[in-house]
Amino acid sequence: MESFRYVDIFATKGIEYIIVMAFLAAFVCFSRYLSHRPPAPAGRPRTFVDYFRVPDGFLFHQGHSWFKEDGREVVTIGMDDFAQRFLGRIDEVCLPHMGARLRQGEKSWSLIAESRIIPMLSPVDGEVVAVNAAALRSPEVINEDPYGNGWLLKVKATKMEANTRNLLSGNVARTWTMESLNGIRMQNGESLGLVYQDGGAPVSGMAKALYGEEWDEEVRKLFLTQGE
Repeated sequence: MESFRYVDIFATKGIEYIIVMAFLAAFVCFSRYLSHRPPAPAGRPRTFVDYFRVPDGFLFHQGHSWFKEDGREVVTIGMDDFAQRFLGRIDEVCLPHMGARLRQGEKSWSLIAESRIIPMLSPVDGEVVAVNAAALRSPEVINEDPYGNGWLLKVKATKMEANTRNLLSGNVARTWTMESLNGIRMQNGESLGLVYQDGGAPVSGMAKALYGEEWDEEVRKLFLTQGE
């Protein structure tokens, strides 16, 4: 049997040993840096769909409107983030008058973009008790803050319990948003790349980027108001 021979690695492979030790030291330092680095901000987007906000505390209609309870049967209504990004810049909003009666799933207000009228559906039954005068004066607030200052109506809901059974929230709403995007992907394939900005964020006005002159028909399909 061959006897064991001691090999002096410092004498035979000194340079290689130094390189390996330097690499290990650098790896340890980098690992410690990662372990002590502050975590990424909560809610930081990780995928394309994460750029579309679907916050908790809101109930979503599949026509891309939402409502949030304000108490005493009064709810605030608006359009969701996916819808405003898909449509793009809103030039004018046409809201119902005070006292108007709304029905869930029926046309209740309209948006105007590039002289084209886009109807939207109400997420609830009820009576209009307030309209957002700021959105009437400056429709861009809907694009800037769809879940806050860009609200559209306040409604005294008359069928709250029945209406909420037809709406989506939380993870279910987020999954539905992803499915909406996947439907657009299947329809457009590689051309979906047209709606990415540098850095991966979706452009405002996805419909116009994807569909050209027929964009308004595609918006109506998304909002479930095709033919209105």
